[in-house]
Amino acid sequence: MYPFLRLASAMARARRAGPLPLLGVHIGRHRIWPWDLDPWAELNNGRTLTLYDLGRVPLVLRTGIAGALAQGGWGMAVAGAAVRWRRRLTGFEAVTMESRLIGWDARFFYFDQTLWRGYDCAGQATIRSAATDRRQGGIVAPARVVETMPGAEAESPPLPGWVAAWAAAEAARPWPPGRTGL
Repeated sequence: MYPFLRLASAMARARRAGPLPLLGVHIGRHRIWPWDLDPWAELNNGRTLTLYDLGRVPLVLRTGIAGALAQGGWGMAVAGAAVRWRRRLTGFEAVTMESRLIGWDARFFYFDQTLWRGYDCAGQATIRSAATDRRQGGIVAPARVVETMPGAEAESPPLPGWVAAWAAAEAARPWPPGRTGL
């Protein structure tokens, strides 16, 4: 089940923390609960992505992206993720999550999120998200979203080489994928 109460709590803390610049860093603190664990008593890989939601959604709120999406009648959907796990996280451990917007291209926003246990990075995710238009279907260009934000620069900073390489690899990947075993 999706952790709606945890999301509501994260959003309330984000509202109290105040606004961030578009490329600012949102820092959240979380605990690994027993229902976050897999059969090996460590943080479940699917729940990890859900925890990253608990950092990215407050970031979007604090930077003003959420307001721009609401003003345009748009939504936001995850369109891809590249995740690394480097340290085992177990029940009741406290973690700090850092979330930031890296930049955008013609179709997607790119977010960098890291989970820290003390000074050790336990995991990192790069998430690309699309602004979506529910009425007309399809993707809204990120620059169009950013243009609606007061004082925001509509041009993205250059994407780091590894992000651009990931985006290029995703563009080269066939869609829809071929079916096997049928």
